[in-house]
Amino acid sequence: MSAQRRALIALAAASLAAASLIVPAVTTATAAPSSGAAETYVVLADDGASLASARAAVTASGGQVVGEIGEIGAVIATSNRADFAAATDAQAGVAGVARDRVIGGLPKADVVNDEARADVAAGQSAARERHHDPAAEPLADLQWDMRMIGATPEGSYGEQPGRKSVLVGVLDSGIDGTHPDIAANFNQSLSRNFVTDIPELDGACEYPSCVDPVNEDDNGHGTHVAGEIGAPINGIGMAGVAPKVTLVNIRVGQDAGFIFLEPAVRALVYAGRIGVDVVNMSFYIDPWLFNCQANPADTPEQQAEQRTIVAATQRAINFAYRHGVTAVASLGNSHLDLGNPPPDATSPDYPLGTNYTRTIDNATCLTMPGEANHVISVAALGPSTAKADYSNHGLEQNDVSAPGGWFRDFFGTPQFRQPANEVLGPMPHNVALLSGAVDLVTGESLSPFVIAQCSAPGPDNCAYWQYLQGTSMASPHAAGVAALIVSEFGHRDRGSNGLTMNPDKVERILRRTATDTPCPAPVISYINEGRDASFDAPCVGDAERNSIYGDGIVNALSAIKHGHDDD
Repeated sequence: MSAQRRALIALAAASLAAASLIVPAVTTATAAPSSGAAETYVVLADDGASLASARAAVTASGGQVVGEIGEIGAVIATSNRADFAAATDAQAGVAGVARDRVIGGLPKADVVNDEARADVAAGQSAARERHHDPAAEPLADLQWDMRMIGATPEGSYGEQPGRKSVLVGVLDSGIDGTHPDIAANFNQSLSRNFVTDIPELDGACEYPSCVDPVNEDDNGHGTHVAGEIGAPINGIGMAGVAPKVTLVNIRVGQDAGFIFLEPAVRALVYAGRIGVDVVNMSFYIDPWLFNCQANPADTPEQQAEQRTIVAATQRAINFAYRHGVTAVASLGNSHLDLGNPPPDATSPDYPLGTNYTRTIDNATCLTMPGEANHVISVAALGPSTAKADYSNHGLEQNDVSAPGGWFRDFFGTPQFRQPANEVLGPMPHNVALLSGAVDLVTGESLSPFVIAQCSAPGPDNCAYWQYLQGTSMASPHAAGVAALIVSEFGHRDRGSNGLTMNPDKVERILRRTATDTPCPAPVISYINEGRDASFDAPCVGDAERNSIYGDGIVNALSAIKHGHDDD
């Protein structure tokens, strides 16, 4: 994160505060018509102001306070008044207002795509030839990702596999804590679900309360991420980067993959409060691909909403950071040069059909949370170490790179368009059975993208793993290495049995010990892989730092062996 970007985030917060002081306060709410059904809002108080000012503003604008997040100076309000956001934002002591609507999504590019399924169904093999080492986990030979970063029995596993006292929070769709390749490292008592299922988005609720248990994942994304970070070495399936750390489900995602503002900020605050050491955020802020401070194409209300999203997210990250949390995030799957972004015609992408074209200014528009202060952003690589075609990039924005999978890697060889080019991770049992990829009688996999291990015939006797790709898969590799750094170099946390470590030091070690990787070409083209010129990726910088690899490819073994060299 450059000084320019840090200044932009500070300016966004400052501009909200200044605006609330120069606009006359609204003292009555009698003029505004009702908008029908009540909506929920996140209302930020000015920095230094008490929550009382925000609560008073909500009441004066015709709303009702239904909750608060004191750690970041926010109240949660509901109102059915059409002008509630504008009226509240105009009150003295209010820094900004945003509807508590979809702000993020679990990237659809992570999900196995129809194109890939069609290619394999047409006759391509399901995986490369396997050469199994009987001393390794049963599926270790399929884990090219772990070999790339030195997370193997001969590598970091033998030196530092992680410590149980190190907590890694997974902010995602949930974790299947009953999965046999998760359960040993899953902490159910610390896990929390900040999401209520919404039937209109998620389908019928599985439970009368519409609140899923903390050991359930009805999407699959979070379980895959958790397994990459910390699947145990237990003779079942695979192993994660840090196979002895503790996994904590801090759920922020709806079953359908959407993420709302309130659960996201509550989850970050919770992580800080309970002493989580590392959080992984494999999601991106929506409905705005770029959150702009004052884009002329946006209405004043839209501008204020985007500034509030940036400010609220940053406040929550700041709280977690001050409490020793190292935050890691995916860089995004839009194959964009974030340092020189093109016009955006995709935002807002929720509600559907409301998008329009905006010119994006790199100086005043941020992708979140990847460009937030105190967040390590991660780009995705395929098994050849080439940048995955979908991965975002940028000299200023990209901190490190890591295995994320790339189905189209190895053009011109038999490995091109192979499922095994993606990243393997645990798959929830319920998701596997509903996916159509499993024989509901025998339990065996019907898809080359899903692997089954069955102790006897029948799906109840099987566990499942799946191949996925995306920067969502790259980020947990970096988060796992960060957890190893805390395990190796952290110190006893006062007042607890856990370890702690300054997040700045964790980041320095992670970035300094990453494997320097030079630009492969001035411009990387994906025309051979069937992509058009919009996927072209200019590579700027040298081997120590460039726009494709950042400070390098994360390396678990190097981080453990050479992290002590940090000043």
